[in-house]
Amino acid sequence: MLTLATEVEVLARFGRALADPIRCRLLLALREAPAHPSDLADELGISRTRLSNHLACLRDCGLVVTVPVGRRTRYELADPRLGHALDDLRTAVVAVETDRTCPDAAEKGCC
Repeated sequence: MLTLATEVEVLARFGRALADPIRCRLLLALREAPAHPSDLADELGISRTRLSNHLACLRDCGLVVTVPVGRRTRYELADPRLGHALDDLRTAVVAVETDRTCPDAAEKGCC
């Protein structure tokens, strides 16, 4: 049974997906065009096993879907609007204060 996620759940899923650089690269690649896992692994320069784990995460988050093509499976964004959202996020200006007040910033790489 298909259920609708709340707005907060949708944002949390999107945030989880974007929390990893490989998943970000996967989403950006799929923003360009649907692709087969072997092609994505080659494009990203990662093993198919590692790619499979990240694709599973993106599927679980509801951001990508599989489309059977003969004996192969192609991946694509679950909704074309996700491509627009990625473009908006990618081009957004993020203001970061240069005066770091967090005492652990240098050590932890945060803030």
